[in-house]
Amino acid sequence: MKLVVGLGNPGSKYEFTRHNIGFRIVDNLARNMNIEFKKTKSYYSLVSRGIINNHKVILVKPQTFMNLSGRAVNRVFSYYKIPLQDLLIVYDDLNLELGQIRIRKKGSTGGHKGIESIMQYLNSEEIPRLRIGIGNPSVNFNFDCASYVLSNFSHDEEDKIEEVIQLSTEAINMIIGEDGFEKAMRKYNRKLIEP
Repeated sequence: MKLVVGLGNPGSKYEFTRHNIGFRIVDNLARNMNIEFKKTKSYYSLVSRGIINNHKVILVKPQTFMNLSGRAVNRVFSYYKIPLQDLLIVYDDLNLELGQIRIRKKGSTGGHKGIESIMQYLNSEEIPRLRIGIGNPSVNFNFDCASYVLSNFSHDEEDKIEEVIQLSTEAINMIIGEDGFEKAMRKYNRKLIEP
């Protein structure tokens, strides 16, 4: 069994923000499998179940708000006793250009509060992840990180993000397969969707 968790904030006001790209990617996975999310209070999450490459897959969208994502992930992870290598966290990353994705088996938080919360709850940095570049206008003197990640993509950026969502969905489908993680890293880590 595989567990794919998209990070984001619940509620319509956050739906298309940069911070919610993880939600949008697992939503796309669910649409492709023709499955729906259901609220599961005991997991503090919206949960959907399906099959990818002959593997049972649980898709999760934590409803705890980003900074407490670990609380929800830990509930699902502990209940199913899933090995860490069968977990995949999908989330936005300020340190990657818009249009870039990065697949890694482990790493630091990179300053992301959601992944930091998950690492604290699971007590490990060896958490497989798919990082989605949302750009970083920090060269701007007045840059406010919190406001930026909670802002919507511009119209032009949204076109690129739709491509990123499709590319990320393909990558996840490859990851969930025999020896898929290494193949996916080789194939997708160098990709950059141009404007």
